[in-house]
Amino acid sequence: MRTPRSALLTLATAAGLLLAGCGAPGSDGGGAAEPSAADVRLPAKAVTLNIIDVAGNLQLTEQIFENYRKEHPELISKITYTKATSPELAGKVKAQQDAGRLDIDLVLTGTDGLSAGLEQGLWVDLLGKYSDKLPDLKSQYLEPASKMQDLAQGQGVVVTYYPSGPLLEYNPKAVSDPPSTADELLEWAKANPKKLMYARPSNSGPGRTWLMGLPYILGDSDPMDPENGWDKTWKYLKDLDQYIEYYPSGTTQTMQELGEGSRDIIVSTTGWDINPRVLGQVPKDVQVQALDGFTWVTDAHYMVVPKGVSGEKLAVLLDLMKFSLQPQQQAITFDKGYFYPGPAIQGVTLDMAPAESRQAIKEYGRPEYDRLIADHPKAPPLDAKALVAAFDRWDREIGGQKVKKQ
Repeated sequence: MRTPRSALLTLATAAGLLLAGCGAPGSDGGGAAEPSAADVRLPAKAVTLNIIDVAGNLQLTEQIFENYRKEHPELISKITYTKATSPELAGKVKAQQDAGRLDIDLVLTGTDGLSAGLEQGLWVDLLGKYSDKLPDLKSQYLEPASKMQDLAQGQGVVVTYYPSGPLLEYNPKAVSDPPSTADELLEWAKANPKKLMYARPSNSGPGRTWLMGLPYILGDSDPMDPENGWDKTWKYLKDLDQYIEYYPSGTTQTMQELGEGSRDIIVSTTGWDINPRVLGQVPKDVQVQALDGFTWVTDAHYMVVPKGVSGEKLAVLLDLMKFSLQPQQQAITFDKGYFYPGPAIQGVTLDMAPAESRQAIKEYGRPEYDRLIADHPKAPPLDAKALVAAFDRWDREIGGQKVKKQ
């Protein structure tokens, strides 16, 4: 059974995040080269592609990649899949580039891993140099997905999108009157110490969505500037920290503790609400609550290519990306609600999805999501530099000393 990503933080991953945060935008990425346009041509002999996933994205896209492989055996003989944690990605890729021994062809990542690689200049400039081999992305994407694409600075392609959160997920047996404002949540946490939990933002989609969503809820001066515009947010998080026992290094632990009853409220997103209930990790009857005045902080998964990939492999990867954005392939990303809704392009509806996806969302989805998505504003997450700065400040000033490896 496929499960949402359980990210286990190690000293190596922490070093990877530190390395990512210290890089300069546009730095050399270890001197790894990008193929010339003339070298980007389909291979005469099928290649093996090595794909690494640091976002849980394979749950949504592995079937798409396998569909492409089956349709094009002349191009791909085999695809290998590996998983890693997001904080270790930049250090791992850079070490391979520096050694001249790159064994990663495609990276599936969220904004965290994307940002770390952008900071160090690790990714191929896909749209800047090879846009003629990709579809017209702006005309295909949903508007919020198009804004997420802008964050990639041409060095990644959005493959899945969702409005994300922040949302509160709670046990109705323990919380009969859930908090509906930020102040009420703080008061609830004070009255119920150790019963609220969220994961370390640098390695948790719900954690970072919570971090980036609070400035909108609290009315901070500049939600896009964590250094100078988040005075209310940093104060609120410090106040809240008094009542939080510890911060797990990944989201899955928060779901497990909600399911076991050791926590009563956790921070969540649409996908992290639906999918763990489909998989039986969280009771079906848990509920969600949006805080008053919230703005959706959108999220996406990206396909990025490390510098150092050969021209022949890059040609295959660009064609694979184009294939993955076809409507019939995008419909697969509804999955079991893991990244709900999932599709990044326009015109893809649930009735196009596989029967298993339609049934899962019919049974475990929430009708109120359509209303919340329609009625509340949507904002893109922080850009690469600001996101790394926000993660670093949270680690230093809020919860870094209370993070526990899982």
